[in-house]
Amino acid sequence: MTDAQDDRRREGRGRLSSIDLLPDEAEAEIVWALEQLRERSMPQTAILDEFNARLADRGIGRVSKSAFSRWSVRKALAYRRLDEVRAITSDVVTGLGTGGADEVTVAVAEMVKAAIYEQLEGSLGPREIMELSRALGSVVAAQKTSAAHREKLEAKVAATVTAAADIAVKSSTEAGLSADRVAQIRKDVLGVRG
Repeated sequence: MTDAQDDRRREGRGRLSSIDLLPDEAEAEIVWALEQLRERSMPQTAILDEFNARLADRGIGRVSKSAFSRWSVRKALAYRRLDEVRAITSDVVTGLGTGGADEVTVAVAEMVKAAIYEQLEGSLGPREIMELSRALGSVVAAQKTSAAHREKLEAKVAATVTAAADIAVKSSTEAGLSADRVAQIRKDVLGVRG
C-alpha cells in the first residue's frame, strides 16, 4: 500500500464510536448533546452526565467519559471548520457589496479553483482527479449561467426604463412641454436620449 493510499484510508469514516452505535431512539439526545457542545454554555462533564441520564430514561446504556470526549473533540473540530468557512464566506460576500450573485459566483469559483490547485500538489488518484474536474466544470457552468442571468436582468431593466421614458414623454407633451424640454428631462432623469 502506498503512502497516498494509506492516507486516504485514514481519512475515511474510521471505526464507529459508541455514540455512533446508539439506537435510533437516542437521536434526540444526541442532537441535544450536540447543541450543548455547540453553545459552550455547560462544561463537557455536565453535558455527559445529562446525556447519560437522558439515555437511561430511554433504557439505553451509558456512554463512557473517554468515548464522549473523543466524540466531542471530533465534533468541536468539525464545528470550528464550519465556523471558519462561514466567516470566510460572509467576509467575501460582504466585501462584494451589492454587485449581486454574479460577483459571488465568480469569487466562489476562484476559491474552488484555488482549492483544486492546492490538492493537485499532493498525490491524488484518478478518482479524486475526476471528482475535482467535475467540480471545476460545475463552477465554470455556474459562472456562465450567472453571466447570462445578469445580461437578461440588464436587458429587462433597460426595457423598463425605456417604457417609463416613453410614458413620461407622452405625459409631458400632453401637459404642454416643448419637445426640447421633454428630451432634456428624459436625458437628465432617465439617462435616455431621444
